[in-house]
Amino acid sequence: MTCPKMILFDYGHTLLYEPGWDSVRGNEKLLSHAIKNENHFTVEDIKRYAEIVFGENIERVRKLGYDISGQVGNRFLYEYLGIEFSLSPLEMETVFWDGASAGAMMPGADKMLDYINQNGIRSAVISNLLWSGETLAKRLNRLLPNNKFEFVMTSSDYLFRKPNRMLFELALRKAGLGAKNVWYCGDNPQADVEGSAQAGIFPVWYDNDTERNYKDRSEEIAPQCTHLHIHEWKEMIETLERLKLE
Repeated sequence: MTCPKMILFDYGHTLLYEPGWDSVRGNEKLLSHAIKNENHFTVEDIKRYAEIVFGENIERVRKLGYDISGQVGNRFLYEYLGIEFSLSPLEMETVFWDGASAGAMMPGADKMLDYINQNGIRSAVISNLLWSGETLAKRLNRLLPNNKFEFVMTSSDYLFRKPNRMLFELALRKAGLGAKNVWYCGDNPQADVEGSAQAGIFPVWYDNDTERNYKDRSEEIAPQCTHLHIHEWKEMIETLERLKLE
């Protein structure tokens, strides 16, 4: 293990998380911007149809290892319902997402980013996410204004989902670095840790317990590859400090 020139990060439950997530509240915020709704669909109606579009059909695609843009999903859903908005597709993403959960910083993420910035370690983000990289970047900049992310990649912008190694290889090309000079940090043992290891990147398993009710951990399988296992960001700072002295 050597000190990296760049660290790539997952988004969800790694840098930020989404306390109090409520899709109904997100739909309420979005529907308040409707300029046409001749069939008088309610928030509950929209939720029911959204579960078919996103929860059933797009989820099938995701299980195959691919992703579809949330903007494309929204376009189908709202044209199907005959609802029009005074917002751009990008604004629709932001209004819904911020309404569902304004988001919050994972403990110590700001201090960790300060540390790598001060030590000249570059950074970027790769996330499996329905929303665009542009929308995610806005959220990261709002909640982690000290970040110096060179790029923000989401699976919905790039077709493939982690653990597909091509996402990681594309990030290396964007960074202009070899895999041996890069770390990847994320909370998912397979998508993040084993996925990045496939591309020759050194993986960090960020295994933090903050609001872990978003997934069933009883079926979680520990990574079957060499990795750094940490529970708090201060542990990574301590590791990087040790490597500087070696």
